[in-house]
Amino acid sequence: MELSIIVPMYNEEQNVKNLLDTVKSTLKNIKYELIFVNDGSFDNTDEVVRKLCSKNKTIKYINFSKNYGKDAAVIAGMKYASGKYTAVIDADMQQHPKYLVQMYDFLNKNSDYDQAIMINKKRSNASIIKKIGGRLFYRLINGISDIHFEDDASDFRMFRNNVKEAILSISTNNKFLKGMFSWCGFKTKCFEYQVLPRTYGKSKFNIKNSFKYAFRGIINYSKRPLVILLNIGLFMSIICFLALIYLIVKSIIIGAIYKEFLFIIDVVLLVGNVNLLGIGLLGVYLANVQSEVSGHPNYIIKDTIGFKKDKED
Repeated sequence: MELSIIVPMYNEEQNVKNLLDTVKSTLKNIKYELIFVNDGSFDNTDEVVRKLCSKNKTIKYINFSKNYGKDAAVIAGMKYASGKYTAVIDADMQQHPKYLVQMYDFLNKNSDYDQAIMINKKRSNASIIKKIGGRLFYRLINGISDIHFEDDASDFRMFRNNVKEAILSISTNNKFLKGMFSWCGFKTKCFEYQVLPRTYGKSKFNIKNSFKYAFRGIINYSKRPLVILLNIGLFMSIICFLALIYLIVKSIIIGAIYKEFLFIIDVVLLVGNVNLLGIGLLGVYLANVQSEVSGHPNYIIKDTIGFKKDKED
């Protein structure tokens, strides 16, 4: 098998058939398998994929017990992938399969490269908020993280088995694939691609989910927010101490405390807010630790279709 194509799905019943037909017509000269991963869809995605599996042997199917997120779906697909190369593509047809051929040809001709990724520089289909948010996220995380995140890198990528095995060897429960790929390193080639409009349905990755995903990446791959907060606390402590000395000296010399008392109140309130912020941030990091030691799996598979063990069963 040359290529394993992982397709995470969440309510994509209208797009699955279109993606399959496009892959068929585009990857005529490449031996491939399509690994559809149903991430707890509540529409008819499950029924549509099962029907396609009965008619097409190139399709493999992993069905989750509930929604665990796109990263979990990709990890599950990687564990079952048997190809020389592994690729990840969305089911919504915004990432055209023709770019799979481009990445495949490049990796075949350049054995010193380990993976190829697609970058959406223009973000032509994104809203103004998402464009600004994306820029700010990469500036922020590259400023505070010890690893480098490629600007505007998508999950649309192809990689060799050494990359796949490295990703699967990471045992963390808090999966953040962009960070995992960046942390592992490997020589990477970046290509720009054009994001197409969705054929059917609406994007499930709204502003709220984008913010949560970005925040998870920052927490997982940087401890610097805690250091910054510590420095702010030290700075505020020095300010408060100097202000207190100033008021004590002034009250002794003049014999009364004037409006500067209001300044002290403001400082105390500010320090209190900084403390609350610090406690909240520390709580997030502790929650991450609790998640790691809980031993819960990243996902639970309800059933699978098309893999060797299914045939044996």
